[in-house]
Amino acid sequence: MFSGIITDLGTVRRVDPGRDARLVIATHFPMAEVAIGASIACSGVCLTVIEKGADWFAATASAETMARTTIGAWRPGMQVNLERALRLGDEFGGHIVLGHVDGTAEIVERRPEGDSVRFRFRAPAPLARSIAPKGSVALDGVSLTVNEVEGAVFGVNIIPHTQSCTSFGTARPGDRVNLEIDVLARYVARLLESPSP
Repeated sequence: MFSGIITDLGTVRRVDPGRDARLVIATHFPMAEVAIGASIACSGVCLTVIEKGADWFAATASAETMARTTIGAWRPGMQVNLERALRLGDEFGGHIVLGHVDGTAEIVERRPEGDSVRFRFRAPAPLARSIAPKGSVALDGVSLTVNEVEGAVFGVNIIPHTQSCTSFGTARPGDRVNLEIDVLARYVARLLESPSP
């Protein structure tokens, strides 16, 4: 489990394609403290560390993960938002993020708003109904508060700190991001669609 508070901006070093892709990601995390088998959220996608070095780790992305996320478009040199899994007693500053991406959203607008930047995204129709004003979403692993919703389009503000510490500093309209809806909204939607026994 994660909180959506990004603690490192990593860089994709290598992508070995296949039915399952092998990814190598450079990081500032103290990898001596990260166990093989540990979970790291990579731009919102929970991946398992299968190999590591002093300043990198490798993970496998399954065909299912590739189909639901932006990982299929990752290339060497790309920046990815990283967060290690929460430990019991850690400060919980964002919202409950599972690292189970529901789909991707497209950036449709980026404009300055004070010192912040207002981003607007278009979500896939089946997910859009689970996004509510003042609710939470995880976009590329970043815990964000939804400001407004108009149909399938919703907006968030990215403060200067978040711009400098995440991939949103360079994100532009047309880019796609990994979208995880709030876990409570996910279960409410499921309950509403299920017939009574």
